[in-house]
Amino acid sequence: MAVTGAATGAGRLLAARLAGREEIRKVVAIDDHRGDVPNVTWRVTDIRDPLLSNRLSDVDVIVNLDVLRSPELDPRERRTHNVRGAQTVVTAAAAARVRRVVLVTSAMVYGAGAGNPVPLPEDAPLGAEADAGIAGDFLEMEELAAGASLTHPGLDVTVVRPAALVGPDVDTVITRHFEAPRLLSVKGSTPGWQFCHIEDLASALELVVVEGLTGVLGVGCDGWLGAEEVAEITGKRPFELPAALTFGMAQRLHRLGMTPAPATDLHYVAYPWVVDCARLRAAGWKPAYDNATALQVLAEESAGRHAVVGRRVGGREATMATAAGAEAFSRLLGTPVQRLATIAHGDGICTTHV
Repeated sequence: MAVTGAATGAGRLLAARLAGREEIRKVVAIDDHRGDVPNVTWRVTDIRDPLLSNRLSDVDVIVNLDVLRSPELDPRERRTHNVRGAQTVVTAAAAARVRRVVLVTSAMVYGAGAGNPVPLPEDAPLGAEADAGIAGDFLEMEELAAGASLTHPGLDVTVVRPAALVGPDVDTVITRHFEAPRLLSVKGSTPGWQFCHIEDLASALELVVVEGLTGVLGVGCDGWLGAEEVAEITGKRPFELPAALTFGMAQRLHRLGMTPAPATDLHYVAYPWVVDCARLRAAGWKPAYDNATALQVLAEESAGRHAVVGRRVGGREATMATAAGAEAFSRLLGTPVQRLATIAHGDGICTTHV
């Protein structure tokens, strides 16, 4: 079997797990550079290489974990890598007569909304916005998965949708939310926070491979955390803004080039998108991390970093404005020739040009 993205993150963890199983004869580790996982066969290549099929002649299952998620990446380059990579993996697998492909996307494809049931069943409709945000990448990847059986008869594609990922070197719009000095809250919303540590993702994928699980599977910690629990664990106070102001400011900042993610990405820190993991639980899988422990890991990983609506900034810069300063901040944003950021001094808020 093969694992892409095997040099780092969940790919590295999965390759190591599979290499330790007696029933798996050979593990092929694929990445654009060689990693440190022992007892695997390394094949250094870009997963978008049209000749990828030549590297899969002795593979019966391939798990694609070579997915870019960082908000700092150019959205077009990120999407090209993620979507073309998934497409090449599927096409190459079919050409090499690989029996099964496992695509790892995200529970973000369900969309985040105030009306979402908590938790979302795995067969819930996909409500994410098909825009330039990272969720749009995952939607296109899943379109590939949905059409694979028609395009490539005989090839089975399993889709795994993890909750918000945490762990060493994980950098996403979600992790950057927790790098802010204060945690944004949308007035009237009731977020439900669910996480998935990359070690749990690796163990879930190991089960998917070994047990031959098919279809769509959600993966994440059991249950979810409310806003008060999140504030207690992180030690960060929330500040609340009306939805229209929050998303309007975020979109304006994005258009000005001040923030890397579109306003729709903020939905995932404002509204719930908790996923049920019923199929994995029924197969005997249990996460090693609960949501509180995963959030503690995230807090430790983000210590010393600071972000403004997803954009990493210097230590003195803070997030937008408190509710008390929201009106002034909104008025300032109305001047397009000025590029603004907020700087916090204790509980006071002032603004400065950047």
